[in-house]
Order: sequence, then structure tokens, then C-alpha cells
Amino acid sequence: MDTGNLLFAFAITLAAGLATAIGSLIAFLKKDQSPAFLAAMLGFSAGVMIYVSMIEIFPKAQVALVADLGEQWGPWVTVLGFFGGMGLIAAIDLLVPKEANPHEMAPVTSGLNTEQRARLMRMGVFTAAGIAIHNFPEGFATFLSALQDPEVAIPIAVAIAIHNIPEGIAVSAPIYYATGSRKKAFWFSAASGLAEPLGALVGYFVLSTFVSDTLMGMSFAAVAGIMIFISLDELLPSAREFGKHHVAILSLVAGMAVMALSLLLLG
Repeated sequence: MDTGNLLFAFAITLAAGLATAIGSLIAFLKKDQSPAFLAAMLGFSAGVMIYVSMIEIFPKAQVALVADLGEQWGPWVTVLGFFGGMGLIAAIDLLVPKEANPHEMAPVTSGLNTEQRARLMRMGVFTAAGIAIHNFPEGFATFLSALQDPEVAIPIAVAIAIHNIPEGIAVSAPIYYATGSRKKAFWFSAASGLAEPLGALVGYFVLSTFVSDTLMGMSFAAVAGIMIFISLDELLPSAREFGKHHVAILSLVAGMAVMALSLLLLG
């Protein structure tokens, strides 16, 4: 394999992954963090995650599993993976302490108490984990497409970068509100994006001989379940808690629209 092609493939995968950091910066543009703005960010994040899970990730999982297991068992295993992902994140949620160290929680607005900031921090960490898990195989796929056809890979990487931007917002906004630290929110967001080039490296050097449609399909199905659970259990209830129901719902629709546009470009 030509070294130049390998470096090019890795470079565009890295660039696509780091687009989450751009989303992180967007979440910092508004300096007075009103309840309406927080509700809008949380609703937008939920819209991004729900749409991408049900429109992109779940169908991709089913296609892979049907191709490997057949028309009879493929859909069943897809659904099993989906609800298995929900069960996994629910179990993790129960194990994470609800109270955080108050010394770690610096308020960015007097309207948030310690318990609310703790919930936002957990929400941001779970969101980062879900997006990182999703980005890992996505990075592998982007890397392989770049190795096979660089001309096709460039628009794919650009479209992936576009839809990684709102994912960055989904991670950084709750962490910023929880901690008051732009630096911490930025690095959590960037780290979730770095899973993409990491997936490229691990996939190329380790998993290329073991990966199967069944493994990839179940992974995607589980990630879809994880992201839906986070949206319904954490993002939307928290947005409504701040008393901005209509703002949260309109922002959810906006998040879906942005993600829909990015997926149309990807297609």
C-alpha cells in the first residue's frame, strides 16, 4: 500500500472527526447562558441524535445484518442489538453516581443548582461516549473508502464533518453548563471526534482480519439504541426542566433538519 495514500486517508478521516470541535466552539458563542439557550442546545442535541440514530445508523445496521444473516434473522438481530444498547446504557446510568463533587462543578448561571449541573455533566459524558462509539466504525469506513477511491472519499469526508459539527454541540453544551469550563467541554467534544481516526488506525492494523457484517451491524444497532436512550432519558427531560418546552421542541426539529441536510449531502 502506497504511503501517500495511507497518509491521505488518515488525514481526511482525522479532519472529519475533529469537526466535532467546531461544534464545541459554536456552543460557546452565546455568553449569557439563559435557560432558553440551554433548552435550545439540549433540544437540538436530542434532534441530532434521534434523527441520525433512526435514519442512518439503525438502517445501516439492518442492511449489514440482513446481508450476513439473511432476511429471516437479520431484522431480529438488529432489533436485539438496538434494545441491547439501550439496556447497556441504562445499566451504566444506574451505576454512575448522581451527585458530583461540588468542587468540580462551577456554575455558569445562578439558575442551575448542584444537582442539575451534576445531571448535565453525566449527560455530556454519556453523549460523548455514544458519539465516540458511533465515530469509531465510521472512521474505519471513511478510511477504507479513501484507500479505495480518494476522489469519492473527499465529499464523503466533508459530509461526515458537517454532521459531526452538531454532534460536537451535543457533547459540549451540557458539559459547559455543568462545569463552567470551556476548556473541559472542548476537550470532551474533541475526544469524541478523535474516535474517528482511532477507528481508522485500529481497524486497519487490528480489526481488518476479524471484522464482519454481523459485528459491525450489531455495533451500529447498539449505538442507535444508546443514542435514543440518552436523548429520551436525559436530553429532552432536562430541556423541559428549564421551563422552555416549545423552545426545546423547535430546537429538536432544527437538530433533525440539520442532520437530515448533512445526510443528504453524504448520500
